[in-house]
Formats: sequence, C-alpha cells, structure tokens
Amino acid sequence: MNIFVSNISFKVRENTLRELFSQYGTVERVKIIKDRDTQRSKGYGFVEMPSDEEALKAIEALNGFMHFERPLIVSQARGPHTSVSSSDSSDQ
Repeated sequence: MNIFVSNISFKVRENTLRELFSQYGTVERVKIIKDRDTQRSKGYGFVEMPSDEEALKAIEALNGFMHFERPLIVSQARGPHTSVSSSDSSDQ
C-alpha cells in the first residue's frame, strides 16, 4: 500500500521516515518530495509498505503523531500520481 504523509518537518530525511514507519512493518520505499530547483523538502512524501495490514496499522498509529514538533498527516495515497519512484529512496 502506498501511504501519503504530509506536514513533514523540513529537518526530516527519508531514512528517518523509514525508521518511523518500520516500527509497524516492512517498508519498501520512502520518497520525500523536493523542490526541483532548491532540492528542499516540500513537506510531504510517500511511504510504500507491501502489507496492507501493516500499512493500515501505521496510518492509524501515525496520523496526528507529533514528529519533530509537527503533527503528521498520514493517509492512504490516492490518485494517478501517487506511486513511489523506483529511484534510490533510502538514506537521503
């Protein structure tokens, strides 16, 4: 399942988000969306988890969770442009 995460602190990196979601199961990919020109985080991204059950647990637990002094907004991703890119999405 592809999960949409917003209100991410600009300090958070993909490996930090991976660690957070890994508490609830296997994480295949993480992608924080960045501005094309500045490479600065836009404050949202996607986490892909292969197990729908684990993904739903993560969504339930982390929606509203205070992370880096910001409440995360976590939901199932919707729409045609919600696929996580296959480019290297770890440790950024």
